[in-house]
Amino acid sequence: MKHLVLMCFFVFVLNHSTSEKVDQRAQKQEILHVTEQLLDAISGRDFENYTALCDPQLTAFEPEALGNLVRGIKFHKFYFDNASGSDGKVMNTHILNPHVHLLGEDAAYIAYTRLTQYVDKHGQFHTQQSEETRIWQRKGDPFKWQQLHFHRSSPNK
Repeated sequence: MKHLVLMCFFVFVLNHSTSEKVDQRAQKQEILHVTEQLLDAISGRDFENYTALCDPQLTAFEPEALGNLVRGIKFHKFYFDNASGSDGKVMNTHILNPHVHLLGEDAAYIAYTRLTQYVDKHGQFHTQQSEETRIWQRKGDPFKWQQLHFHRSSPNK
């Protein structure tokens, strides 16, 4: 009888563990997907989608802030409003080597290398690289992922 109880316990643990791993993989895929959506909004200069994916009190360290911590969306809105969209620049963004770490059911961070390819108005090809970390939290009604903080390194050419 002892063996039967022990065997049932191991089957439960294995099934629970496998189910948990599948849920974690799905959640990690969600984080990767929402990060791709955010980068698409940035590349497409889509401020409406960008703000839908960001907490209004978003904080960031990024090269444009010159080492300062910026708070809120207003700092970023300037770039959306003033980016010249008609200069013929075509952009393509790649997320390389993403690592998602779950911080519970409703929080996670993703770290990755971002490659941005673009063709300037003169037809010249360029590639920039930056290292990025983004912190996400699922909140609201209905629950949705929102970016709380990010850190982006200076682009390398």
